[in-house]
Amino acid sequence: MVTAIILLSVDKKHINQVAEELAAIDGLTEVYSVSGSYDIAAIARVQYNDQLSELVTQHLAQIDFILKTETMLAFQAYSKHDLEGMFSVGV
Repeated sequence: MVTAIILLSVDKKHINQVAEELAAIDGLTEVYSVSGSYDIAAIARVQYNDQLSELVTQHLAQIDFILKTETMLAFQAYSKHDLEGMFSVGV
């Protein structure tokens, strides 16, 4: 599984609208409004890098009011939660 954190700068008047549009995209498992240099942080979890590429370059590019994005790939999870188990289909 490929996990990425996508940070987004958004037109301030449209943060809620953009967050709702992001939450509806397959592959984005979590969307947060955040404080700091960015307005929204989204977590992408997909099977393959090609799916992440499509998500960022095609789906996010279609959403109005996104001013800037920064995508960070996660290398390793240091969590007590079994993320793979959470997203598996009862194998």
